Amino acid sequence: MPLFDLPRSDLESYLPDVAEPADFDAFWSTTLAEARGHDLALRLERVETGLELIETFDVTFAGFGGHPVKGWLTRPAGAAGPLPAVVEYVGYGGGRGLPHERIGWASAGYAHLVMDTRGQGSSWGGGGHTPDPVGAGPAAPGFLTRGVEDPAGHYYRRVFTDAVRAVEAVRAVPGVDPARVAVAGISQGGGITLAVAGLVPDLAAVLPDVPFLCHYRRATEITDSLPYAEITRYLAVHRDGVDRVFQTLSYLDGVTFARRANAPALFSVALMDATCPPSTVYAAFNHYGAGTGAGAGVRTAAAAGSGAGAGTDAGAGTDRPAKEIVVYPFNQHEGGQVHQFAKQVAWLAPVLKG
Repeated sequence: MPLFDLPRSDLESYLPDVAEPADFDAFWSTTLAEARGHDLALRLERVETGLELIETFDVTFAGFGGHPVKGWLTRPAGAAGPLPAVVEYVGYGGGRGLPHERIGWASAGYAHLVMDTRGQGSSWGGGGHTPDPVGAGPAAPGFLTRGVEDPAGHYYRRVFTDAVRAVEAVRAVPGVDPARVAVAGISQGGGITLAVAGLVPDLAAVLPDVPFLCHYRRATEITDSLPYAEITRYLAVHRDGVDRVFQTLSYLDGVTFARRANAPALFSVALMDATCPPSTVYAAFNHYGAGTGAGAGVRTAAAAGSGAGAGTDAGAGTDRPAKEIVVYPFNQHEGGQVHQFAKQVAWLAPVLKG
């Protein structure tokens, strides 16, 4: 895939006017209040994995509608708490997998909760264990258009609520420091990470890696790759539904959540990424921490260098959180992979461990 999106210099200043519903905050406040009306019902069951240096627990907690959501919690064996924690959300179609699949964060000294994504877990990886008991109207294959007629019934309203409750769950785990919790994820997980960053006001750090679920209208107009192509397929049949569909998706846009975030963030973007086009990632990054309203704030420094570089916004003299974006100029949606994880470990240590 060659470069297909805006030039890098334009990406670094790209601040699109992404539609924001007037009742966005009320919608999410009501949604989360309803979820919190159910007991968190947190359960931890020790799992023997044969990993002598890492403890693993099978986690269950109540998400949207009180529905049980699964996860794995890992942490260094015998570690004296309270530990900082990382909550991780997984990519599109994947599930929490097997308990030994993700041990990097625990190996680095964190409590690590990986959340299963309801209704997913059958496209790649080690599988998932969380059903989505809520039905939906007509939809294209996949998850983006499930319930797209109304934001109250949309699939991602449930997932984002689950994700907020996952933070609440890890904060309730004995031996975790509730003041030192970060959220992280790749692709769909990165989009969920941004949603949580905008909905939870006291996170310690945010790590969205090549995030999906941002700037939906532009994504559908410049890429024919899945999953955004699910929207295109739906609208090719429901020709009179364009305004309704994008109105629904405006309640679920990572750009709008990013505006409300207040924790320091480390993003990543791949400039040849047709799955999550670079301009959609930069839209979230450039608006990150700017508060409500389109066009608020601009970056203070451009990404340096011709290779994988990092743009920064230290927030100096403003109320905006520090943020940084790592750029992979010649990668597609795989982005940095293990290289990005190494950068995340180095970046997060001084934030959560002092």
